[in-house]
Amino acid sequence: MSYWQLNLLFLIPVAVVGALSLVRARRSLRRGAASVLLTLLILLVFTAVFDNVMIGIGLVGYDAAKISGAFIGIAPLEDFAYALAAALLLPSLWVLLAPRRREGEQ
Repeated sequence: MSYWQLNLLFLIPVAVVGALSLVRARRSLRRGAASVLLTLLILLVFTAVFDNVMIGIGLVGYDAAKISGAFIGIAPLEDFAYALAAALLLPSLWVLLAPRRREGEQ
């Protein structure tokens, strides 16, 4: 199994949860989307920095036969899927698990 295939096992459910949260939060979508994009940007930058350091010092290694060959620095692109999943899943769960408001409540 390649790392992309492994990532899909996590990213598909994250996409489903994200889609469900979009349906529920259609009123506050603009503000929420900006927050998610900013969070995603920060997570991707930190992932790029720290993954490159960890790989560079030999803390983590990858089977060359299971990666795509696309890199950011020395970190394989597949490594960034977890940052994407976190940035999408956590706010989506926040929306879905929040108590529903009745009409007229603020």
